[in-house]
Amino acid sequence: MCELLGMSANVPTDICFSFAGLMQRGGKTGPHRDGWGISFYEGRGLREFKDPFPSCTSEIAKLIRNYPIKSHVVISHIRQANAGRVCLENTHPFTRELWGRYWSYAHNGQLKGIKKKALNYYFPVGTTDSEYAFCWIMDQIRTAFPKKPRSNKALSRLLHTLSEELRSLGVFNMLLTDSSHLYCYCSTKLSWLTRQAPFDRATLKDDEFTIDFEKETTPNDIVTIIATEPLTDNESWARLNTGQMVVFKDGVLLHQLNG
Repeated sequence: MCELLGMSANVPTDICFSFAGLMQRGGKTGPHRDGWGISFYEGRGLREFKDPFPSCTSEIAKLIRNYPIKSHVVISHIRQANAGRVCLENTHPFTRELWGRYWSYAHNGQLKGIKKKALNYYFPVGTTDSEYAFCWIMDQIRTAFPKKPRSNKALSRLLHTLSEELRSLGVFNMLLTDSSHLYCYCSTKLSWLTRQAPFDRATLKDDEFTIDFEKETTPNDIVTIIATEPLTDNESWARLNTGQMVVFKDGVLLHQLNG
């Protein structure tokens, strides 16, 4: 299985601390050595870094760990390949355009029979079931909403329905963003926490790294982190239930939809 990491924040925030823990699971403390990637949003712009090699030894991953790129929304993924060869085009996150925005997506799990679903507008570049599912999701959104809907709740309901359909094909843990909202769907494993005042210290499980967030933040900061498995051992993470979707904007929980 792969692992996911996401962030939603109300101020430009770096993800160095959380990524430091995740990258160790990419071949050192975990078996996910078949590539990694990360997407950072700056407004509607997108910075994307990918590497088909283990994140624990990747020089690009070391850059991300040490260089504080500020963003409101981040999606990251470390891969343990089961469908599709290990190569750059099969490395998450995947990106497509809709309504003049970059959409970024990462998936954990396997989807038997996904490639039997017809595609009309979006097509995969690589060979993974994950990217194929992303193209199908984007097709369905574009068909249902040729223009951006006024209500985010309507879009969230559609995404939850599509995720439930994909879960019927296997395991579908997903992070998806349109640069503003972060959609998180749980099939088997996904946890989240929100950090806000009063801030405290946090210690990573997978790296000798402790940070005092009170010294790194302002009292108005709100930062939500989503991960396949909790990254710290001294904070209270909330585990999502099977079939549950949560939607965040600016670090705040907007919607929760249950299966």
